[in-house]
Amino acid sequence: RGPIVIVETRDRVTRIELARISKNNALTVEMYAAIGQALSGAEADPQVRAMLIHGRPDCFPSGTDLKDCLERPPHGERSTTFDFLHLIADRKKPFVAAVGGAAVGIGTTMLLHCDLVYAAPNARFQLPFVPLGLVPEAGSSLLLPAIAGYQRAAELLLLGQPFGADKALAAGFVTEIVPEAELIERARGAALALAALPPASVRLTKQLMKAPYTRAVGEQIEEEG
Repeated sequence: RGPIVIVETRDRVTRIELARISKNNALTVEMYAAIGQALSGAEADPQVRAMLIHGRPDCFPSGTDLKDCLERPPHGERSTTFDFLHLIADRKKPFVAAVGGAAVGIGTTMLLHCDLVYAAPNARFQLPFVPLGLVPEAGSSLLLPAIAGYQRAAELLLLGQPFGADKALAAGFVTEIVPEAELIERARGAALALAALPPASVRLTKQLMKAPYTRAVGEQIEEEG
C-alpha cells in the first residue's frame, strides 16, 4: 500500500498529489491532515513560490470519505476538517489545481480558493450538499455567487446536480479546459510560470484581489459549519 498523499517540492513549486486511487481520492481525516501540513509547509518555506494540487488525470477528490466521516465526525470548529477549510482559504502564495474525473463536494469547493484551475474534458463536478440535507462548505455559499453570479450559483448549489467542465468554465472557477493527456503538465507549467515571477508582487496582487472577501470567507466557513 503506497502513500495516499504525495508531496514533492521542486523548482520552487510544492506539488501535492492525491493518490488514493482505489477510493477515487475520497478524502479521509489523514488526507485532510496531510494536505493541510503540505500547504502550511509550503506557505512557510521561503524557497516555495507556488503550490499545485492534483490527482490522476481521471481522478480528483470525489468528496469526503463518508464511512471515515461517520466513524470520526468533525466535531467542533478546531477539527482537522475545519482546519483544512481555513487553510485553503488563507493561502497567500499562488495555488493551482488540475482536475480530471469526479470532483464532488470538497473536490469542487476547494477550487474556489485556487488562483488557476485547469480541467480535463472528463471532469465532472457536483455540489451535493442540499440534496443530502446539508448546507455548503468552505465558504462556497459566499464565493460561488460572487464568482458565477447568483442564478448560476443557485442552480449549482440548490439543485446539487452533476455538471461538466464547460459549465464550470462558464461559472468562472475553471481557468481553461485542457486535453486529459496534457492536464498535469499544463497546470505544472502554470505553477512554474507563477514561481518565476517577482514573489512580492504576486503575493500582494493576490492579496489585493482577495481583500474584499478575506474576513467574510472565514466568517462564512464558520457559519456554514
